[in-house]
Amino acid sequence: MTSTDQESWTRSDGDSWDIVSSVGYTALGVSAQRAVESERPDALIVDQFAKHFVLAAGEPHLIETITKRDAPQASPFEYLRGMGMRSRFFDEFFLDAAAAGIKQAVILAAGLDSRAHRLAWPAGVTVYELDQPQVLAFKDGVYAEQGAAPTCDRRAVAVDLRDDWPAALAEAGFDPGQPTAWSAEGLLPYLPATAQDLLFERIAELSAPGSRAAIEGPTGTLGMSQFAKVEQKYRSEKDTFGKIDITGLFYDEEKTPPIEWFSARGWNTEGLDMFDLADRYGVEHPEVPEDIRELAGAMHYLTCTLPA
Repeated sequence: MTSTDQESWTRSDGDSWDIVSSVGYTALGVSAQRAVESERPDALIVDQFAKHFVLAAGEPHLIETITKRDAPQASPFEYLRGMGMRSRFFDEFFLDAAAAGIKQAVILAAGLDSRAHRLAWPAGVTVYELDQPQVLAFKDGVYAEQGAAPTCDRRAVAVDLRDDWPAALAEAGFDPGQPTAWSAEGLLPYLPATAQDLLFERIAELSAPGSRAAIEGPTGTLGMSQFAKVEQKYRSEKDTFGKIDITGLFYDEEKTPPIEWFSARGWNTEGLDMFDLADRYGVEHPEVPEDIRELAGAMHYLTCTLPA
């Protein structure tokens, strides 16, 4: 595995990563947070594969996160149970779309997302997972070790989202003439402004009437530089991402807020913040510093629907 030496993680055109370097490490960290959430007595989600991904990667800090976690000393970011709520939001989005008759789902930058294996999909649903080849290969290896079978027609599409991923998706069997459920979860901060616009344009071009998209993205009231400032203030070695500066992987550029982009193109949109999700899921609002609260409130969990 690649070293977690921070100096080797500088973003550049055409860069790639395995599961313990650069953006791949963030996918592993998210998996660690899902593993912690899954073991709570009041868990919002149960991801039975998350801990196996972390253990298989062999990254000491994240193994300690899931085995010896001392929650009261973690960052205020983690008090909010943001990963549990985020994961529950996207789980419900996909299951609601499938229940409404949408038969194909596309998970962009799938990382270690295990929804194709852990959700109770209706018969006939195809789930496309797009990500870097090394990330998908790692995930498939863990599934094989666990003897895990998908609960849908899962199709892994090994492609960089900066390349011609619509062509790769079509080659895997995607039908643009049918409604699709799309997700962009934890993805947008890692994209330059032009790449975000291109991603949205491609989603719109490939979406038949009745398609839906779930997107995690900022409202536009706070930029990445402010996020970096707050993250640096509270970062602790005990945090999931405590050993790295995650903001060094972000692109701090002015971008069109997703809710504005999709609304302007005729999609019906609904945006919720983290505190709205807490109310929806019955999660008690913890007392956190005001700058953390402001930051959490500036992130939208957006559902977009293209009218049929």
